[in-house]
Amino acid sequence: MFLQISNLSIHYPGRPKPAVDDVSFTLQAGDIGVLIGPSGCGKTTLLRAVAGLERAHSGSITLGPHIISSTAVHVAAEKRQMGMVFQDYALFPHLDVAGNVAFGIAHLPAQQRAQRVAEVLALVGLPAAGKRFPHELSGGQQQRVALARALAPSPRLLLLDEPFSNLDVDLRERLAHEVRGILKAAGATALFVTHDQLEAFAIGDQIGVMQQGKLHQWDEAYALYHRPATRFVADFIGHGVFAPAHIQQRGGGVVVSTALGDLTDLQECPVPNAYEGGLCDVLLRADDIVHDDNAPVKAQIVRKAFRGSEFLYTLRLAAGEALVAHVPSHHDHALGEWIGIRAQVDHVVTFPRDGIKSSSG
Repeated sequence: MFLQISNLSIHYPGRPKPAVDDVSFTLQAGDIGVLIGPSGCGKTTLLRAVAGLERAHSGSITLGPHIISSTAVHVAAEKRQMGMVFQDYALFPHLDVAGNVAFGIAHLPAQQRAQRVAEVLALVGLPAAGKRFPHELSGGQQQRVALARALAPSPRLLLLDEPFSNLDVDLRERLAHEVRGILKAAGATALFVTHDQLEAFAIGDQIGVMQQGKLHQWDEAYALYHRPATRFVADFIGHGVFAPAHIQQRGGGVVVSTALGDLTDLQECPVPNAYEGGLCDVLLRADDIVHDDNAPVKAQIVRKAFRGSEFLYTLRLAAGEALVAHVPSHHDHALGEWIGIRAQVDHVVTFPRDGIKSSSG
């Protein structure tokens, strides 16, 4: 591993709970890690700790072979050889683009400095922008210049703190894909903070979901979506609901009985005695629910959101249980209409039912 966070905790005076609480994860060289979570979850504090701007109260941060933060060691931020890209870009308005990019490599000889500036501007797709000033650039172009400036000194690790938050929604995801390509072309290792799932999915090799200072899961996007480790991750990532279910032995196998029928793809599912009486909640994603006029189970449309190629329907079963479903947008049903639905679940994910402990807990 290249970056290793081990049991890291950070406290702020006057706060009863730590801002970062016993967090551990590793990031391989050349990979892009993303920290995601609601506001105040500790992701920016964790990024600042990696940068050297916050001290560790317990645990450690290791970069390559060396510990850079612990209770006994604190390498100064300016000695960590890290680049940072901020929300507001922090470009110098009185310097042209080339001057901004060259800011961190002033120690190099003039010819070498100019060559490096040209290299990173070409890398971020702005080879002819050197003589322009920040106010002459679009927000996306300013962000690329900020990225070029951070990459110019060839940092060991690049840190990005919500770098697209000032851009419009349509531009964010596209720029996230572009930045991923730039970082991969540069062979950079990066740690990125965002609250936007689409950004996280677009840019990250590994994504960590945080809540109240704790890291719930550090994994690939596919695993976060299909194999969430905790109820919070399941609820935070994607669209879905928790539906009451009953895991039971039936014949020679195990089934998860739900209001939509029995679910049987249970390779990764707990055995019935994992929950008291086999009672649990099953995660049903919007893409687990299929619109099927011939299905015996009917649901009423209580809300619908047009997404272009599809609707996100919020549905209610006759018994009152809520579901969500992605339905192709040519199926334009009216609010209040009843439609047929069935479950098509590839990964059955269950959690203890609210108010009922698992038998192991």
